[in-house]
Amino acid sequence: MRPTLIRHATLVDGRRDQDLRIVDGRIAEIGPGLAATEGAELIDARGWLLSAPFVDAHFHLDSTLSYGLPRVNRSGTLLEGIALWGELKPALTQQALVERALAYCDWAVARGLLAIRSHVDVCDDRLLAVEALLQVRETVKPWLDLQLVAFPQDGLLRSPTALANLRRALDRGVDVVGGIPHFERTMADGAESVRLLCELAAERGLRVDMHCDESDDPLSRHVETLAAQAHRLGLHGRVTGSHLTSMHGMDDYYVSKLLPLMAEAGLHAVANPLINITLQGRHDGYPRRRGMTRVPELMAAGVNVAFGHDCVMDPWYALGSGDMLEVAQMGLHVAQMTSQAQMRACFDAVTTNAARVLGLEHHGVEVGKAADLVRRGRVVARCAPAEAVLDLPGRPAAVDWTRQPGAGAPEAGR
Repeated sequence: MRPTLIRHATLVDGRRDQDLRIVDGRIAEIGPGLAATEGAELIDARGWLLSAPFVDAHFHLDSTLSYGLPRVNRSGTLLEGIALWGELKPALTQQALVERALAYCDWAVARGLLAIRSHVDVCDDRLLAVEALLQVRETVKPWLDLQLVAFPQDGLLRSPTALANLRRALDRGVDVVGGIPHFERTMADGAESVRLLCELAAERGLRVDMHCDESDDPLSRHVETLAAQAHRLGLHGRVTGSHLTSMHGMDDYYVSKLLPLMAEAGLHAVANPLINITLQGRHDGYPRRRGMTRVPELMAAGVNVAFGHDCVMDPWYALGSGDMLEVAQMGLHVAQMTSQAQMRACFDAVTTNAARVLGLEHHGVEVGKAADLVRRGRVVARCAPAEAVLDLPGRPAAVDWTRQPGAGAPEAGR
């Protein structure tokens, strides 16, 4: 593989005019003014930011780009979205699933998103989505790390074949054990599903990632059970609670007990800002809850917090583009994290922190790490940087805002 030298980069930690030497797909050297070696590809970063790739810690690749199939979610609610997905499942084909997922992966790579954890529904006895995304995972492997979660969308105990299907999915190579305890029929069933799934993960040496307490009900407290089971089974650092939106309605006294328990168990937390603020709080009048979990409080308690995109153009969300900076921006606004340190933390939530959730040990701009800023040392996408300009060739000149008030509408500059 041809070595690469990137010159004049700005790093996330604030260092400027830095060069990076990449050899055999790994970062070999970082520093100013590195000497070029014969035959190396030279890339002039021109002072632009150089970062480890974006990582999406929570997504649904099996449903992406299916907006309007078989109909539009007219209420825009979470429950209608789940019902819609149930209507669509019988009509799914493996080829259509593959095509939509690959189209989204193209978007992702073009936007610097090179690692995704995707939940895949296992409540269809055909396991069509599982087979489709296993195929996609292999296809995109040279460009993108795709980690799959066996997700019992209809409830592990609520759906008669869900547990057997989940085991089958893991046998076929799905990476992570998923769950949705708040969607079981009772709180007790939800707690039992957490126990069963964590024990299954411990038995197989796998990670756990559960849709947990995606509800406005402050008494939906399955994350407490998830933390307790992770601690009991020694799964520290391998368990993730995603969404956790019920926490926005919990009383502060209970949360003061919950946060240390989550930290002790080594739980990761994933918020999905775009989707959480859209789907939650639907029964509120005013004041209306923000819909997102307590991100700054979790971080302050020592819990690793990442952000996910969750959905793009599917039964739950009609928008989205695969741009993780949009996700970070929304998280920053909703959580009111506008200090310099907090804004940096929101950037980490879609890069470094999200990589920890997935267990990507090679992630980072450090000597010895994989050079995934250009994907194992290879350039995989190029685009022109966005710049603020006044005059563009071939277009009307910039508006002349120097005209005096009352002189009529602004005109194109002369």
